Amino acid sequence: MADIILGIESSCDDTSAAVLRDGVLLSNVIASQQVHKDFGGVVPELASRAHEQNIVPVVSEALRKAGVTAKDLTAIAFTRGPGLLGSLLVGTSFAKALSLSLDIPMIMVNHLQGHILANFVRQEGVPVREPAFPYLCLLVSGGNSQIVKVTSPTEYEILGQTIDDAVGEAFDKCSKMLGLGYPGGPVIDRLAKQGDPNRFKFAMPNIPGLDYSFSGVKTSLLYFVRDQLALDPEFMEKNKEDICASFQKTLIDILMKKLIRASKETRIREITIGGGVSANSGLRERITLEGQKRHWNVYLPEFKFTTDNAAMIAVSGWFQYKAGVRTPLDVAPVSRMADF
Repeated sequence: MADIILGIESSCDDTSAAVLRDGVLLSNVIASQQVHKDFGGVVPELASRAHEQNIVPVVSEALRKAGVTAKDLTAIAFTRGPGLLGSLLVGTSFAKALSLSLDIPMIMVNHLQGHILANFVRQEGVPVREPAFPYLCLLVSGGNSQIVKVTSPTEYEILGQTIDDAVGEAFDKCSKMLGLGYPGGPVIDRLAKQGDPNRFKFAMPNIPGLDYSFSGVKTSLLYFVRDQLALDPEFMEKNKEDICASFQKTLIDILMKKLIRASKETRIREITIGGGVSANSGLRERITLEGQKRHWNVYLPEFKFTTDNAAMIAVSGWFQYKAGVRTPLDVAPVSRMADF
């Protein structure tokens, strides 16, 4: 009998549901929230209200597209955290109610674990290319920047992480600083393609070990733009492509320096990236080039699996279900999770 897993993701401002049959993706539905653009960032209260409106139609559409009914489900995987507590509460409460009504188990998933396993989302008719264990994952998003050693689908070790801001946060704050809008990552990536990445230099942190820091490079950008605007009020408008390209290159240099070191120290050459920033074209190009140079096996997730999505949650839940993991009904969502 086939294992049919429903995945539910509601950690931030995207409501998503996906259905897997024996590890193969049947559907992946995402409802995004546009209201936050007017505020330059996600407003937690508005996000949770939108999740309440979206969760039922999104799950219904995922089941319909998959060609299954709720009674066909074997288990429900849901994001417990980290994320916005109000948003997580909607997904968790829905998973509990459905689990109780159908008398099937539920499996809580760490949102970051989902991103780490994004390369294991299998699709009908699409060639499978999965990393071998153990592998290193450069996990980069708006809230996290980590290098994770993945020994198995359920075993993880954080080798290094940011000690202040995440790289996605640095992109967003840079965009806001330059008046380019929200979310900042895609805007900066687009403008960077038209600029000279070697035109300007920004501060590079000197952090021991495999940990990251991105607060200094943001401050460096802030003072640089301030000083240049004092000399020429039109400086930013004249040079925004070069500023974006140079800033993006600096962030990627910081990320790659530590990833290269981690690969040398662990002697692991199976390399993946995950999280929202893994969609950045500059990062994808750079890690591919480094892979060719250093004889890495590099795995890039499809663009549709880089953002928050339930397919990756369902995959993680499926691995855990096969390993015998089950979650009790009294589980509560958490905004932060100490480990995997």
